[in-house]
Amino acid sequence: MVYHSSFVDEEGITKACGCPLLPLKSHIKGPAPVFDQDGTDIVDEAITFFRANVFFRNFDIKSSADKLLIYLTLYINIALKRLEGCRTLAEGTKAIINLGLEKVPVPGEAVFPFAGLFALPQSQQEAELFRNYLKQIREETSGRLLGCAYRPNGTPNKWWLAFAKRKFMNIIVP
Repeated sequence: MVYHSSFVDEEGITKACGCPLLPLKSHIKGPAPVFDQDGTDIVDEAITFFRANVFFRNFDIKSSADKLLIYLTLYINIALKRLEGCRTLAEGTKAIINLGLEKVPVPGEAVFPFAGLFALPQSQQEAELFRNYLKQIREETSGRLLGCAYRPNGTPNKWWLAFAKRKFMNIIVP
């Protein structure tokens, strides 16, 4: 059974492209609200559930936060694929920074991986808001993922990097 997001109450949450802009425990500047509680945010959920959810080909959506969980699961898969050849934390950090510098696609662009999952932006402002949110959440996920993918001594954690070979929802990671 697929693990779903616990963020089902969307009262007072801003949305862009049919996706909630959930709060983050982040120091990175961006449009995401600050997560002010002790607990897990959507990035923590995505990293925690990744190793179970990556095995599923289908993902039934129970809330709009699940869309973000699906997006982050694919992003983690892409990040692990980039980290696969990196033998040290320094090399991994460089690879993740390069991944973060890539342009973030939004729904309606040809390279966006989940074209039918997210609604098309109604305006250019909504598209930019969603792009900035995805950029912020990708940067935050990358930083936290490095802590999982590498041990404290800087060597790769094979129990995480082994999942780089998996295809999430039959999507081939470049």
